[in-house]
Amino acid sequence: MIDNVDLTLVDWSRAQFALTAIYHWLFVPLTLGIAFIIAVMETIYYRTGNPEWKRTVKFWMKVFGINFAIGVATGIILEFEFGTNWSNYSWFVGDIFGAPLAIEGILAFFMESTFIAVMFFGWDKVSKRFHLISTWLTAIGANLSALWILVANGWMQHPTGMWFNPETARYEMNNFWDVLLSPMAAGKFVHTTSSSFIVASLFVAGISAWFLLKGREVPMAKRSILIAMVFGLLSSVYVALNGDFSAKVTSEYQPMKLAAAEGLYEGTEKAPIMAFGVLTNTDKPLDNSNKFLIKIEAPIPGLLSYLAFGNFDDFVPGIKDLILGNEARGILPATEKMRRGYESQQMLKKLHEIKDKKSEEYKAIYAHFLDKEWLETNFKYFGYGAYYHPDETIAKKNAEQLIPSVPLSFYSFHIMVILGMYFIVLFALIGFVMHKNVLTKQRWLLWIMVWSMPLGYIASESGWILAEVGRQPWVIQDLMPTITAVTKIDATSVQTTFWLFAAIFTALLIAEIRIMVTAIKDGPSNKH
Repeated sequence: MIDNVDLTLVDWSRAQFALTAIYHWLFVPLTLGIAFIIAVMETIYYRTGNPEWKRTVKFWMKVFGINFAIGVATGIILEFEFGTNWSNYSWFVGDIFGAPLAIEGILAFFMESTFIAVMFFGWDKVSKRFHLISTWLTAIGANLSALWILVANGWMQHPTGMWFNPETARYEMNNFWDVLLSPMAAGKFVHTTSSSFIVASLFVAGISAWFLLKGREVPMAKRSILIAMVFGLLSSVYVALNGDFSAKVTSEYQPMKLAAAEGLYEGTEKAPIMAFGVLTNTDKPLDNSNKFLIKIEAPIPGLLSYLAFGNFDDFVPGIKDLILGNEARGILPATEKMRRGYESQQMLKKLHEIKDKKSEEYKAIYAHFLDKEWLETNFKYFGYGAYYHPDETIAKKNAEQLIPSVPLSFYSFHIMVILGMYFIVLFALIGFVMHKNVLTKQRWLLWIMVWSMPLGYIASESGWILAEVGRQPWVIQDLMPTITAVTKIDATSVQTTFWLFAAIFTALLIAEIRIMVTAIKDGPSNKH
């Protein structure tokens, strides 16, 4: 139970993983997006034979290479942390979680690493066609790497394709295709990669705008902005449209995340979308006080109900419904889920205390774990048992631990959405100005493009904050809370490595920025 948990260890383990993930994600989106932008540019070079396109490709390839190298370094550390800091999690579901990670390393990463060598060093050693194929395969390999990572993450958000083995007390995969093709995994992959394309488009457009402001490399800069504008506009519109699918998946499998993201404390029919607001009184989530100092709702009534369930009149559960329960809507109170989860844990414990596996008692208890009805009504709440307490007052207090940080979820979600709308307007405006052939005269727009580069990263990081903070306290939704997933080590060792990693990652980031700035200032090589 939660009383026996070292919360300091849990907090520092979470902080270290968050630190590594945030730094890693500073490099990944640019890699995923710019690889395809380079592939498109090289395709144009292949078809036209214009050496200026080759020069442009080589310049952006140099930028890609700098970013790719440091991204790999942070990613390797991130995967090792599953073993060092989260060994209980790795033991509990390693058979499932490890499969997509292994495929990512064996298939996607090796493919990417093989063809990236040809892409960088094969210009004069292989044919133009093979070099072009290598560039496309590098881009595809990078995004396939993301696919398998996101499949693993999607499974944590919506566990499927597995069964619980009571003899080993571990989850084991029984349907690989359910894991790969789950709606959560598909939605995360599509949304994450397309948002990464926006980051890359903003980056390419911003750097190119800087060249135009300096009066340097004007033809190359215009070509790059054109490609980035088309790529970015299509991706921005697609991300916005994909939000409908994401809302439906989240409402079905993670209703608490949806409620936190919208700041929806009281469930309601015809639920509106909160355009933006300022939260207050969030330290007492279950009282009846007003939770908004300021709030602005979208003008379309029932829009959240429609996005979540496809009907403007449907009921969307709020935080209080999900914790206190709503009998009329068939929503169990969290304390009941905690009781069922605890009883499931006790039954598993009792099973392992029986020495004679041929006894009738053992067979009777084992049969529960094969009973679909019992699994659906009781064992599905296995993770809630960690918060159970026989004292009703303490149990109700523990139930509040099942509420994620509403401010973090709410603000990260709305920052992401607002910036997403801004990107659509920006890319459309760039396209309009380019159509009028007056881009170089609009210095104000060029400066906006330069200063918009970090906004893509902010939107992307905000999306991940929502994805991970919004599902807390679960490391595996409903099955394993974060407090039971950590490695039992001394908290000071995690604190030490946290500050060590913070120093190393900051040094790597500074190094990349300096190298990148130098490469950009040098501009494209005059050698074709």
